[in-house]
Amino acid sequence: MKKTNKDKLKEFIRVDHAGERGAIKIYEGQLLALNTIINNDQLKEIIKKMKEHEKEHCNYFENEIKKRNIKPTKFMPLWDLLGVGLGFGSTILGKKAAMLCTASVEEVIQEHYTNQINQLESDEKKLKEKIIKFRDDELMHKNIAYEEGATKKGVYSILDKIIKTGSKIAINISEKI
Repeated sequence: MKKTNKDKLKEFIRVDHAGERGAIKIYEGQLLALNTIINNDQLKEIIKKMKEHEKEHCNYFENEIKKRNIKPTKFMPLWDLLGVGLGFGSTILGKKAAMLCTASVEEVIQEHYTNQINQLESDEKKLKEKIIKFRDDELMHKNIAYEEGATKKGVYSILDKIIKTGSKIAINISEKI
């Protein structure tokens, strides 16, 4: 059965809401590690700034969910837990791993948002403009992560694949449920 534009739109907003909230949770996990175990004030400031962008994105989708009467993903509690765990775990592995976590997630999201932008109809101009802006913010986060030491060399290539696979699975589930 072919999806209607309305069904597709609901999926877009549900998954984008979950993703932006997930990003906040990853950064919260990273900040938890930086406030308790790891001492790196410079990294803490970088992550705080990126988290602020994610809050803006999440608030927008939170409003869209309410305005359009869309049910959020039922997996939100699990995504919250996994996000905090991923952020915390990547940060205790070191700055390169923490920054790779950001880069890997943002690479998946950049592709995801581009896909949505290409599918949105002309009657959703405002939503499309917001997703373009958010994609650009995510691209900036990815670039910052690489400037700050993210790498896919050696064992980091395995971490990259794990994070990207997990992100894609979360996207597929959140679109539907």
